[in-house]
Amino acid sequence: MYRYEVVISWSEEDEVFVAEVPELAGCLAHGATPEAALGEAQNAIALWLEVARELGESIPEPKGRQARYASS
Repeated sequence: MYRYEVVISWSEEDEVFVAEVPELAGCLAHGATPEAALGEAQNAIALWLEVARELGESIPEPKGRQARYASS
């Protein structure tokens, strides 16, 4: 499991939980439950890091915060 902060919120419009990784620009995922969204976020982080390495982009060090839920 990656140590990047993941913010999970409910999207009324899409009717899913959205998981955003603020430290990795554009890194988002979603799921039917908060747990599913977090799992998908971990997959998205892996892909984000893989692409960044392939492109020679810098990769930010994780701040190590835990997943948190945004209030609506």
